[in-house]
Amino acid sequence: MSEYDYIIVGAGSAGCVLANRLTEDGKNQVLLLEAGGADDSWLLRMPLGFMMAAGNPAFDWGYQSEPDAKLGGRSMPLPRGRLLGGCSSVNGMIYMRGHSSDYDGWRQMGARGWSYADVLPYFRRMEASWRGEGRYHGGDGPLSVNRVEDGHLLGGPIRKSVEAAGFAYSEDLSGDAQEGYGPAEVTVDRNGRRASTSKAYLQPALERPNLHLRTGAQATRILFEGDRAVGIDYRQRGKGHEAYARKEVILSGGAYNSPQLLMLSGIGPREQLAALGIQTRVDAAQVGRNLSEHPVLYMSFAAHDGTTFLSQLRFDRAARSVMRWAATGKGPFASQITSGIMMLRTRPELERPDIQLVFLPVRLDAKLWYPVFGQRQSHVLSVMVMQLHPESRGTVELRSADPFERPRIDLNLLSTPNDFAEVRGGIDAVRRIFAEAPLKDMISGELAPGADATDEATLDQYIRDNLKITQHPCGTCRMGDDPAAVVDSDLRVKGVQGLRVVDASVFPTVPGANINAAVIMVAERASDLIRGMVPLAAAE
Repeated sequence: MSEYDYIIVGAGSAGCVLANRLTEDGKNQVLLLEAGGADDSWLLRMPLGFMMAAGNPAFDWGYQSEPDAKLGGRSMPLPRGRLLGGCSSVNGMIYMRGHSSDYDGWRQMGARGWSYADVLPYFRRMEASWRGEGRYHGGDGPLSVNRVEDGHLLGGPIRKSVEAAGFAYSEDLSGDAQEGYGPAEVTVDRNGRRASTSKAYLQPALERPNLHLRTGAQATRILFEGDRAVGIDYRQRGKGHEAYARKEVILSGGAYNSPQLLMLSGIGPREQLAALGIQTRVDAAQVGRNLSEHPVLYMSFAAHDGTTFLSQLRFDRAARSVMRWAATGKGPFASQITSGIMMLRTRPELERPDIQLVFLPVRLDAKLWYPVFGQRQSHVLSVMVMQLHPESRGTVELRSADPFERPRIDLNLLSTPNDFAEVRGGIDAVRRIFAEAPLKDMISGELAPGADATDEATLDQYIRDNLKITQHPCGTCRMGDDPAAVVDSDLRVKGVQGLRVVDASVFPTVPGANINAAVIMVAERASDLIRGMVPLAAAE
């Protein structure tokens, strides 16, 4: 076949959802193009394998950020999944939605139909939550969401120190109490396997004769007749192909690849395209702009021997854990190693949390060790300090008209004083928690930034030297009803017909949490919009 009803570019977190929903009535012929390959490695199936999967060249696009003078000229790796399931197949599986006001903010910015009341029914529709069906959660959706069992991850001691430091506990950070310390939830099924969108959505849909999957197929250009998108030019195994869509072409390549393909096809800033010899079809200045990312800083504390997850990485114990996982789906390697998650406000006048803390009972560079030969690493407790609502915005631009050349990605982190201030506030909160028992009795000192790093200048320099990103890029094809928005509230690309973008690039702002859940929600709602269905009724 070379003609279909819909063509979806990208079988990532959003594309797999669309492939399932658009084929479920058996009528639409759908072509799904994925530049990468299968997601059948055991590293991807075993939850703890994520430590070796993210950034693995076998599964990754290999992007790097542009050197940033504000960060001492550093360039950062930007892991992006290049395989079925996209980032949902290689990420840390943390399931969070963000604050309800994040989505109300989208609506206030002109994204009609995307308030919290509008999107909550889609979060419920997609979930098979361990909590069961309820006001905030779904019980029979495609995506398994389970709680991390924290008994071996120091969850109890951390909670006690958090409460002693004056912070609240929330049993459900996606429920009524969206602030405080709570249990971590992950997209892992009951059998202890990663629940990527490839497994949850795509795999069941592949049994349908109206879904056509092409892997190793990289889109190079959108095909147009007049102002209507009618197909995709793509390359597979060194050979060029053209495929045509009777209804719509849908881009689901993510915050880097979707704007890249739009610009390669003549939709983007006119001056930039002209400089590369690309004829402008739509002068859309915001394509590739508004790039948002969550900056993250890691803190670490020297822990007493035997207290951290490093004990589970002794070679014989790790081998038994892998075998136990393979046979039963249980054990230390069958889930994430996040002890718990905390959402906090660094200033009381804020209306929503501005920092997310992720507690990890292990050092970040932990390695397998042998009980007789070799040297075991020292025990360390780690904390991720993630800024939730950075003011800084970056860009994605073409380097050339060659579709196989990686785009130029400038994160532009730490471009405002407030971004520094909020990260410093997160550092202060972590120190308050570790100053309370029982955590204070489990450590011998702060390793990084270090107990002597107390003044603003020293902390800011540490932040510049050590800041990283959480792999939550979004916003580069912003939706809204204002003239500058790239797509409208129904995710249709402005200035042309028959073309939509459905992925994290359409977010007006980055939600205040890990974003994979929000990406899946957007695809669920988009699938109804594309099919002309009445959206689910807004929640009360």
